[in-house]
Amino acid sequence: MSEDWNTKYGTRRVRRDPPTLEEAIFAATGITDDLESQAEIAASLMGMPIDAVQAEVKKIARSTIRSATTRVIAGEQGAQRSVVVERRVVRKFGNDKRI
Repeated sequence: MSEDWNTKYGTRRVRRDPPTLEEAIFAATGITDDLESQAEIAASLMGMPIDAVQAEVKKIARSTIRSATTRVIAGEQGAQRSVVVERRVVRKFGNDKRI
């Protein structure tokens, strides 16, 4: 899909490609933590039915949980130590006004 328009420097063209399924799920993961909502968002970005997307969202969520929480870092002289990364949720309230 492309769109052409004329400028004083000549014809310009913009290419618009729909996101891949992995990109859509990654974007949905950044918006919400709820798996059902992620599937709805990714399905709307892709223009696919929700049923097809839900299985992929669950697969990616399972693999992300396992790989993202523990990292092994090689220290001095090849010694390994584990680092656990936990995500802290910050809650913002809509009626919180600063004076």
